[in-house]
Amino acid sequence: MARKIVLILVLTCLCIGLAAADWNILNPIWNINARQDSLKNYCESWRINVELNNIREFDVVPQECVAHIKKYMTSSQYDADCQRAIEEVTLYLSRCCSLKGDGKDAWIFDVDDTLISTIPYFKKHGFGGEKMNSSSLEAWMEDSKAPALDHTFKLFHDIKDRGMKIFLVSSRKETLRSPTVDNLINVGYHGWSRLFLRGFEDEYMHVEQYKSQVRKTLMDQGYRIWGIVGDQWSSLKGLPEAKRTFKLPNSIYYMS
Repeated sequence: MARKIVLILVLTCLCIGLAAADWNILNPIWNINARQDSLKNYCESWRINVELNNIREFDVVPQECVAHIKKYMTSSQYDADCQRAIEEVTLYLSRCCSLKGDGKDAWIFDVDDTLISTIPYFKKHGFGGEKMNSSSLEAWMEDSKAPALDHTFKLFHDIKDRGMKIFLVSSRKETLRSPTVDNLINVGYHGWSRLFLRGFEDEYMHVEQYKSQVRKTLMDQGYRIWGIVGDQWSSLKGLPEAKRTFKLPNSIYYMS
């Protein structure tokens, strides 16, 4: 009897060991559901680490993750994540700012994928799985058809109504000024103080350096920058800093 019990225990341990071995990602007989779960976990981990700025300077989304990124960026979860970020901005605004009424209280917004969306373009161009084609993207921008992002649309007007000056700081080229202004007005944005675009002398700067330089210019003019909303870390990082920054999710592309 004792021998039978020992034999049963040995066989049980062996089966558990074999089952555990099946969960090794390098095992070619790994079952299909396990592979799918592992890929989903990998792609979500990749996306999260982009948002945390741990993964930088990527040219394309990993091919095996393009479908995952597309699903997220067109999902209700993306909308909920953006809305939560905006709620944090609203909470901050409710207690942060002693406006002096001297016209020097300011807020900065990025433009693409902050106020208006490039997702319609990327739906037709690989959702990050293709290397960025600047000429193609700029041709699309010239049509002025980017839709507004609802969450930031409301925030934009809320901040404007509080009496802050709004500055739009975009990495778009100066040659796109007219279609950019038309696009913003067509979807309901109005009343910003100035739209900064990259002139010829700025095009060879890193985006972070260019946007930091714009902030320095504004602060040298006496503006108090209470906050920035943007979808790229390059819109938020660098000196001088705003009092607070808020990042919206975007794992389709990376701009440094």
